[in-house]
Formats: sequence, C-alpha cells, structure tokens
Amino acid sequence: MAKRSPVIEMTSYGIYTTWDSKSKDLPKIQEFTTYVYAEVDVEFGFIVNIKKAKGQKIRYCIYHPDITTDDGEVLEPFDGEEHIGSNDWDFYLGDTIWLPIDNKLGPWRMEIEMQGRVVAEKTFHLYARDEGEFWRRRGF
Repeated sequence: MAKRSPVIEMTSYGIYTTWDSKSKDLPKIQEFTTYVYAEVDVEFGFIVNIKKAKGQKIRYCIYHPDITTDDGEVLEPFDGEEHIGSNDWDFYLGDTIWLPIDNKLGPWRMEIEMQGRVVAEKTFHLYARDEGEFWRRRGF
C-alpha cells in the first residue's frame, strides 16, 4: 500500500490574541502581517494545519535577532519537537516580546521541519514605531 503524503497548509500568520500554552485553544488572528510593532506582550507567529501525518513529529525553530541575557550572552534559537496528535492537526508557532524591547528589533524567522525538510516558514520584522507614524495612521 502506498504511503500517504502529509498535507501541510499555513492557515494564518501575523499578530494574534494572547496565547495560553495550557489551553487547547489556539490564539485568534488579529491582523495578517509580517511587520510587527515591537511592544511588550505582542503575540506573533503562524498556524499550520497538518493532515495525514498522525504519529509523525515536527521540529520547530525560532531564529531571533541577537537577543542577549543580562550578562551579555546571546540566546540560542528557540527550538523543539512536537508529535502530531491527529490526522487533522493545528499547530501554533509564535513568540511574544518582553522587556527590554531594544534588543528584540529585527527579523525573527520561524520554521517547521518535517522528515528533514522545511514545510512552513515565515519571517517577521519587528520594528520600533516612531511618533510620526502614530499620527500618520490617524490621518495627520
């Protein structure tokens, strides 16, 4: 019997409601975008739907700008593995911003690998908003 190929679709990406990792509910999309104003607790990332892959596993990784610890050491990319729990499975890969904001600005690349190949990826650009942009958005 032929092996079924997984079907992977990115269903949304951008800014989301706050995600509770203890809940089964995924966050809700608020805005489709890859440009994110860096403010404390902004939640950004993407959701993928994976079909026909129950029992397999994915590897995820978030490559962030050179975020440093209080001691000045650069943090490693955030990565891990997850087992696919059903034949119609949704997975959220995202992050949020914490203080200080200055070292969080720049590109954040998020990717998901399955069977050794990248099956979903998106780069988010975190930026500091200037006061002029605040007023331009309001029509001044």
